Amino acid sequence: MITQHVQDQRNKPQVLVENKTSFAGEDAELSIYDTFESATNVKLASDQLMFCGMLSGKKIMHSLHRRFETEFFPHESFIMAPNRPIQIDFPNANLTAPTTCIAIEISQNRVKKVCDKLNANVPLSGYQQEWQYDNKLMHTHHNTETQTLLSRMINIFSENHPDRNFMVDLAVSELITRLLREQTRDFIICHSLNDPEHNGINSVVAYLYKHLGEAINIEALIKLSCMSRTKFFSEFKRTIGCTPQDFLFQLRLKKAADLLKKNHSVTQVCFATGYLSTSHFSRSFKKFFGINPTQYKLRHNPISAITPN
Repeated sequence: MITQHVQDQRNKPQVLVENKTSFAGEDAELSIYDTFESATNVKLASDQLMFCGMLSGKKIMHSLHRRFETEFFPHESFIMAPNRPIQIDFPNANLTAPTTCIAIEISQNRVKKVCDKLNANVPLSGYQQEWQYDNKLMHTHHNTETQTLLSRMINIFSENHPDRNFMVDLAVSELITRLLREQTRDFIICHSLNDPEHNGINSVVAYLYKHLGEAINIEALIKLSCMSRTKFFSEFKRTIGCTPQDFLFQLRLKKAADLLKKNHSVTQVCFATGYLSTSHFSRSFKKFFGINPTQYKLRHNPISAITPN
């Protein structure tokens, strides 16, 4: 929840497009951008990594560097690489329902420090890679924990607390770690699909990715990994960041989101991703994405509002 102190500042906008309310930290700056009227081709750039999270409304992001266009909604992250400008459209912004986004600029030195700590304490053994930020644009769904962290960071940055700098440092470190984990997980999934025989974790990841709709069989995964039970669970969590069950759960829900974007029915998506009841699927989806499957489908397919689900 945004504090009254922050809300008071936002209630006095200086401009109607990308009105900026900022709070500085030692290695990061948090800004809340409010837009109160529709606009197109608004340029945004930074010489630092910028982590953006939508709070309300819709943006359409255009990359001048990679020539792509994507819609940006709440419960999603858009990470801008340093010195890679983008252009933004605000199709639905208005005075009564502004489009609002939080943006956190993080110094490259701060990112490197987190990478160094991860490489020292949680090395990526088994891969020709270390923890490092891949200097590119990134658009992804994020889970409830990340959404909660972003909301908490607004309060931490804006409050006058005696331990503010320390708490800001912890929150920024957590955000960077979540970003690095997401990028590294994407790398490992791609590596696993291209070379499932590289190691035991690759074999398991490739198998899970290709069998999303099937019930998980832990004993079969352990056998596939060629590890003991204890080592398998330890290696999987250290490499992927969660248990095999949680990983499959996340893969299923991200696949479900992709299918809903393509206008598949909620019932079709439910059974295609291994769920046995639509109510269980809907609860799991809402917990992960913040809205239920029907709302998510209508967000990306407005015409579905007049057709059967």
